[in-house]
Amino acid sequence: MKRICIYPKDIQLITGKSERQSRNILAKIKAHNNKEKHQLVTIHEFCLYMGLDPEVITIKL
Repeated sequence: MKRICIYPKDIQLITGKSERQSRNILAKIKAHNNKEKHQLVTIHEFCLYMGLDPEVITIKL
């Protein structure tokens, strides 16, 4: 079964950014999608926000 949620460590690996910057990206995605703090961000939402192809991202995770 594939994961559907993305975490700061995943964003670090994909983008090469620091953990702090990765957490900020997650916060911006949550704000953009009107999510609360306890709600998770999906890989699909991350890809839409960053303009990336979900097919390529799932290979890395």
